[in-house]
Amino acid sequence: MANNDYDVSEAVEYHYGQFPPSELDYSRLIGPATKAAEALARYDTMLRSLHNSAILLAPLRSQEALVSSRMEGTISTLDEVLRYEADHEDTTEPTTFETRREAFEVALFGLAMRSAQNAMQDGQPLSESLIKMAHQVLLSSGRGASKSPGKYKTEQNYIGDDRKRQVHFIPISPEQLGPAMEGLVSYINTDDQLPLIAAAISHVEFEALHPFKDGNGRIGRMLITLSLWQKQVISAPHFYVSGYLEEQKEQYIERMRQVSQNGDWTGWCEFFLQALTEQAQRNMDTATQINTLYEDMKSVFREKLASQWCIVAQDFIFSQPIFRNNRFTQRSGIPKQTAAKFTRTLAEDGLLRELVPASGRRAALYSFEPLMEIVRT
Repeated sequence: MANNDYDVSEAVEYHYGQFPPSELDYSRLIGPATKAAEALARYDTMLRSLHNSAILLAPLRSQEALVSSRMEGTISTLDEVLRYEADHEDTTEPTTFETRREAFEVALFGLAMRSAQNAMQDGQPLSESLIKMAHQVLLSSGRGASKSPGKYKTEQNYIGDDRKRQVHFIPISPEQLGPAMEGLVSYINTDDQLPLIAAAISHVEFEALHPFKDGNGRIGRMLITLSLWQKQVISAPHFYVSGYLEEQKEQYIERMRQVSQNGDWTGWCEFFLQALTEQAQRNMDTATQINTLYEDMKSVFREKLASQWCIVAQDFIFSQPIFRNNRFTQRSGIPKQTAAKFTRTLAEDGLLRELVPASGRRAALYSFEPLMEIVRT
């Protein structure tokens, strides 16, 4: 938001010269840090046991995109986002008349996350250039295209309430942002702090810097996952924390604000560690349900499809529970006629629901309802 005749009388300013914190009360943090580490270890052990976590947890990435975007005021549904992704993969082309702008913008978050993950898998460290690249993808189209994608702010920005015309927080000035971002990335990439506490401190610092004109909250929450993955706290980049942060949004914002107002880094770290603990259990519960469904469906797909392609078909449908038949063939390698037969058989047995019938050269759109019922919650 811009500061045009806004009330700044109660605004808190960025904590110049106080990052990283010189002191933390570890007597308050050791318990929460231990619980969070144990919860994440249990979750990661479960991830390692999955047939293919990238396939099984793909819908959770879309759900994270949905929730993180919703925290910034972009309202969509998981069904809308997956319907968009069924027709557009790894593309930032403008939305069509059939897609609401909000669903398109949520899908861009998922694309930005995948782009960052792929870059890191190719050996790129968590760097300023990677952060800028993710931001460029996030704001590549739609409303964000006019808000300097991939470029740091050049004017002072503010955080507050547009409706009440009140500023709650004044991030770092553009003139001092460059060295501050360099310091933050250096901190993220050092091993001088416990990984979970380092993730907490890095996140609140990024949000306080607010380095971009728009999209800071979404990029900041994305960096939580990427930093935990880089530090090998999790073995795969499939841990998402926005669900808990959305539920506790007022406390989330206030705890971050208290860091700059009162230097309460310890209180923020306590909150963040609790978020990791709670979300790890929730993620594990959801992933366990997905894995149980996957195992239960093996015999069903084998019996119903009676084909050498049954596991390939099952993996595709679990990774993209809303899809069109043309994508089914392109992504899975299943012959076109076989894929059409599979969807017809699964639809007749009630496992797939036809959302949109085929029309002309446009393939029908299907939903795998058993999985959607799990990930919609």
